[in-house]
Amino acid sequence: MENLAKPQIICHNEKSLDYAIHDVKWIPCSAKFVSVGGKSNGAGIVEIFTLSGDGMQKIDEFCKKDHFKCCTFDASSLRNRHLATGDFSGRLQVWDLEDTISPVYKTTAHTAVINSIDGVAGQSANCGAPEIVTGSRDGCVMVWDVRQKEIPVAKFTPLEGQSGRDCWCVAFGDSYNNTERVIAAGYDNGDIKLFDLKTMSVRWTKCLKNGVVNLQFDRKDIPMNKLVATTLESKFFCFDVRTQHPKKGFAYLCEKAHASTVWQVRHLPQNREIFMTTGGSGSLCLWKYNYPAKRVENDSEGIPYGIIGNIQQLQNSVLSDQPITAFDWCVDKIGLAVCSAYDQTLRVLITTKLNLY
Repeated sequence: MENLAKPQIICHNEKSLDYAIHDVKWIPCSAKFVSVGGKSNGAGIVEIFTLSGDGMQKIDEFCKKDHFKCCTFDASSLRNRHLATGDFSGRLQVWDLEDTISPVYKTTAHTAVINSIDGVAGQSANCGAPEIVTGSRDGCVMVWDVRQKEIPVAKFTPLEGQSGRDCWCVAFGDSYNNTERVIAAGYDNGDIKLFDLKTMSVRWTKCLKNGVVNLQFDRKDIPMNKLVATTLESKFFCFDVRTQHPKKGFAYLCEKAHASTVWQVRHLPQNREIFMTTGGSGSLCLWKYNYPAKRVENDSEGIPYGIIGNIQQLQNSVLSDQPITAFDWCVDKIGLAVCSAYDQTLRVLITTKLNLY
């Protein structure tokens, strides 16, 4: 009975596809989601699905010449709901899903595959310009405003004379007004870099020893609060990024989970203290962050430093014998989610009792 009192992760529906799925995203304000990936002949594919009384139904698709690696709706307005994609040739493209013959925006500034993409301010007022950030194997992190053709509005590249590290993940944060905004970027050597777009500088760096597979702030459109980073070798790190000490940096904790690579972290849109991590063993873990009694203390010189809280595991579940590499919560329905794994299967999930936390 005690187990039934906890949230339950239920696989509501699943569908096997005939291509490698690299990312999945819910279409805002709808019961639809997209799956992006690539076929064995090298072509990229985007499929659009909807939930109905008969389960998961495909309603549309389009193919292009290169595998799609990642996608986001977060830089587009709720009216347009344009899909931004990064592909294996280093091309960023933005698509109107009502007319996919040609993209409404495209650029090929990266010289290698775009591993990660994120958007901001498309659906928020008074939070600055709608922008897209891309992180690539070429070591570059670029920021794009689709109102400015071809040229990035910001570009963070390896230092001259240094070979670029493979950038595996990027995430926007601290976008709570028209001037503040940061980007967190994770690299294959375990580095995390926090780029401040207001000052165009590196605000903070940290090496986690193992490659950083995924990053996410608990919210993009508030002053920086928490940042979770997942890594190879079964660990994830939770940073309190509200208070930065000049020597100690940000307070953090490290948690071991999944007994394998932790592929994804996604915070629940309706409650920023709850998040899901996905593992290389086909597992899901649901977590809750608990704040300490005091978040800030002063050191002997009177300089404030952060105090980290603790992590509580609410539930775990094994869905597949292959890594779960993409996961997305539905903003419009608490507990509804979609995920994909290397077994080429889409799964729609329902997590219960999240409204009790």
